Amino acid sequence: MTTLAEIEKLTKDYADARERLSKTVRTLEDRIARLKRRYLPGIKAQVGSTAARKLDLKNAIEDSAPLFVRPRTIIFHGIKVGLQKGSGKIQYDKSETDRIVRLIEKHFPEQAEVLILTKKTPIKKALANLSGAELKKLGIEIDDSTDAVVIKPTDSDIEKVVDRLLKEKDDEAQEDAA
Repeated sequence: MTTLAEIEKLTKDYADARERLSKTVRTLEDRIARLKRRYLPGIKAQVGSTAARKLDLKNAIEDSAPLFVRPRTIIFHGIKVGLQKGSGKIQYDKSETDRIVRLIEKHFPEQAEVLILTKKTPIKKALANLSGAELKKLGIEIDDSTDAVVIKPTDSDIEKVVDRLLKEKDDEAQEDAA
């Protein structure tokens, strides 16, 4: 059996390694933030300029619809331009949902399963409010939880990134083992 002193040393080793990782992640995030500050104004200007040019092109195509009868589209400079048939959009007032469901069931009963979404599922949070006896009536068992190892940092948001990276690494290791 491992002694408490050995566990304390292993915890220190883990904490030190985690701190080094945190510093590296902070450095990366600082550099990303600096790069964003440096490039974002230019990107925003380019987005505006690109959007204006796209609008000019759209207006020109709309004004020149007769040019796009046959063929309906043409590729210039790697960009497909022209006209295409719109796909249309199904629209109905949400307050009419029940009426539409009834009409589907009336006129298309054989397609009702495909046309109507029916979803019934127990709500675990609500079930947690029931007593053990009530859960037993429903055939639900409460898992006897066993002790689980706890290794949880008590620090800041940056640590969430570190935790995510460590979890990804754990997941990769588990996939490799499988």
